[in-house]
Formats: sequence, structure tokens, C-alpha cells
Amino acid sequence: MANPPSPFEEAGLTTIFDGGRPTVRHLRKSKLVVISGPELGKEVEIGKQRVTGGRSMINDLILPDKAISSTHFEVAARDDGYRLRDLDSTNGVYVGDMRIREVYLKPGMEFRVGHSDIRFQPLQDIVEIPLSKRDNFEDIIGGSVRMREIFATLEKVAPSDLTVMVTGETGTGKEMIASGIHKASARKNKPFVVLDCGAIPKDLIESTLFGHEKGSFTGAVAQHQGCFEQAHTGVIFLDEIGELDVNLQPKLLRVLENRELKRVGGDKLIKIDVRVIAATNRDLRQMVNLGTFREDLYFRLSVIQIELPPLRERREDIPGLAEVFLKEMGGRRGMSMTFAPDAVQGLLNHNWPGNVRELKNVVERAASLGDGPQIKRSDLVFNRDPTPIRQSTPGESSGFENPSLVPGLEFKEAKQRVVDAFESQYLRSLLERHEGNITRSAQEAGLTRYHLRELLKRHGLTNIRE
Repeated sequence: MANPPSPFEEAGLTTIFDGGRPTVRHLRKSKLVVISGPELGKEVEIGKQRVTGGRSMINDLILPDKAISSTHFEVAARDDGYRLRDLDSTNGVYVGDMRIREVYLKPGMEFRVGHSDIRFQPLQDIVEIPLSKRDNFEDIIGGSVRMREIFATLEKVAPSDLTVMVTGETGTGKEMIASGIHKASARKNKPFVVLDCGAIPKDLIESTLFGHEKGSFTGAVAQHQGCFEQAHTGVIFLDEIGELDVNLQPKLLRVLENRELKRVGGDKLIKIDVRVIAATNRDLRQMVNLGTFREDLYFRLSVIQIELPPLRERREDIPGLAEVFLKEMGGRRGMSMTFAPDAVQGLLNHNWPGNVRELKNVVERAASLGDGPQIKRSDLVFNRDPTPIRQSTPGESSGFENPSLVPGLEFKEAKQRVVDAFESQYLRSLLERHEGNITRSAQEAGLTRYHLRELLKRHGLTNIRE
């Protein structure tokens, strides 16, 4: 077994092996110390994999300075060191006289935000981050270190009633995580109610969440129990919580705090007993910065945070996941199916902007349309180039001519395929117009540079410049 790193090594995270299998991760503690400015002497210990600093209360290092953005920067512990990153702040992060987007910190290194100088200082203590002994949690599969770390957290959290926020790109399996928590909890035989906050019209979302009384609005011909009442004694999963209208967020906050609600048009307080799991593919911290997501609601929902990595950052899980999906398809076809070596390599080489959901789609399509029991590279069809958006002419319907819109798809899956195709084409066109300049591209798109960079990474469009 390897020895823990010394306090002067630069690695933030070290994976410890036993018999060739990772068993635990060591996080070397550090701290950030304010060495000049209004908060002189304030410090925060880095005892987890990511800490943030900024003006908002959601940060670990709170700096109430008007020259500092709500969430200004983050320091993340990684296998290759501690990385300081500017979270698209207004006034920037500086090392010396240089404004930086991201940089790796060395012991004693100083940086400046607003009117404060901050020093990065390693400590001698080591935090042990356990890894699950299993390569799955309920129906979620993954033998990579990152997934086994998540599984270890879920094994501890699931039996409790703690509120959980699951974040990650589209297709990473957020709903499967929520379902797995439900199955592993004491509420497993109670209701599991899923609400996609992005799929409900704005004028119906309050009624959908909290219910309504007969006659409370046009069309309310009978009393209706909302999702929270339906989930009573069980679990409610609020998917795409970042899409929730900001005007409804205070009502949701009151329900979460008081565990009681009023139906639309009603006066009676109804007690509810539910466990809440929320999920989003959006950066809620940035939304708090912009005022589109309430800070207090963010706190209430983020008691436990689970951040799912994109598939491209855990490529070692791809062959195992693909084998599971292929076995399922082989069972439906009544035959044993395998991958040819070139097919496996093709799967490993793809960037997977749609993550696990895209992988499953690619495998299922190949298994359905392939000639025999072995899947070859030529059988794999990747969604690298979306079908162009065709301009409609008078008298015909507008929209995508997208072959992914096939009968049998669930609404959410069909919608996501269209969104993925749109995003990829929009971003390519945007970058082309601005010759790869991300600042001008972000201005035209009405996005922050940080958000645009994250979208570009997701779609494999990383040849950009400021």
C-alpha cells in the first residue's frame, strides 16, 4: 500500500491501491488565508475536493466586497494538483499582474480577487475519501474511481432522509441516482414521484407541484393532488430544478422548510412527509449570481451534493456499460452478442456529448440494425454531426428534420435529442462567425463565458480563444 503524500507534494488527491485495485483516496488538506483586504485574517480549510469563494453565502470563503462576484472562484483538488479557476467573475482573478482563467497552485502561492490577496497554504493533515467496494449502486454501474467514490457516499446517504442535489451533464444518469437512493432507503416501498420542472408549462407548474381545488382556475373541474401530496411518505424527485420559475421558488422553499402546503385556491394547510431529491444540468451557483435562482433555496436543496462526471472523464467505464447494454439487447433478440475489438476502440474514441444515454442509444441501434451477433465498428453510428435545421416554407411545419425523432421514444429522450442537435449546430455556427473568439461568441449568445466554455467542452468544440 502506498504511503500518504508529504505536505510539500503538489498532488491534491492521491489514489491508494491494494492488490492493484483502488481502495481509498487521500486528500491533502490545505487552506486559503486572506493576507490583505477588508477580510484580513479570514481563512477557510480545504478539507473537501472543491471550495468556492465569493460574496454570496453559498461560498466556503465569503468575501463581502462589491468588487467580488457572488461566486467568484473555485479551488479544486485534483490528481495533478490544486487548480484555481475563475468562475466567470466580473473583475477577474489575478496572479501577480496577470488575469488568469485557471492555474495550478503551488505552496505559498498568492492570488488577488477584488480588494483581497489570498495565500494558498498546504497543511499536513490527510482526509481519507472512501471508495465503495462495489462497482455498482443499485442499477448504476461504474468501476472507475470517481464512480466508486460516489457510490460510497450514496451508501451512507441513502438510508437517511437527507435532501440530495444531483448535478451533472445531460445523460449522466441523474434520475437513476435518484431512483437508486429511493430503492436503498427505508422508503423503498413508498411512492417515488418524478417531476421534470422543464417539461411543465409555466402556468401549470404550481398546480402540478402543490395541487389545486375545484374551480380555482379555468379548467379546474375537480380537486387535484399535486406531486408533493402524491409523494407523501415517499420520495419526490425534482428533475431540472434550474428550470423552475423564480417566482415560484419562494413557495417551494416554504414547503421544504415547513413540510406543509396549500393547494392552489385552497386555505387548508396539508402536512406532507417526503424526502426531496433534486437534479440539474445547469450551474446553480452561476444562476444565484445572476439572480435567477434563490440563494436560500440553493442551500435548502444542497444538503448533500452529488456531482456526476461526464462519460468522457471516466472512459474506463465505457466497455463495461456497453457490455451491459448489449447483453440487454441480445436478450431481446434471443442471441448472445459481442463487440469486435475495433468497435470497442470506436466507443473509447468517441467524445460522448450525450454521455451514458448516448452510449446506450448507440449500442441499441447497432444491435438492432447489425447483421450478426458481433458488433463491428462499421455498425456504430455516432451523433457527431447533427441533422441541419431546415428553414420551413409557408404551408409546412417548421422544426428539425432529425432522424432521432423516431416512434417509441419517451418525451424527455426525444426532446433531449433535439436539444443536443440544436446546441451542437448553434455552437459551431456561432464560433465560425466569430472565428473561435469565445468572448464575442458569448456576447452574441447572451451567455457567460464560463457557461459557453462548458457547452463547448460538452460538444467537443474546444478549439477556442478569448
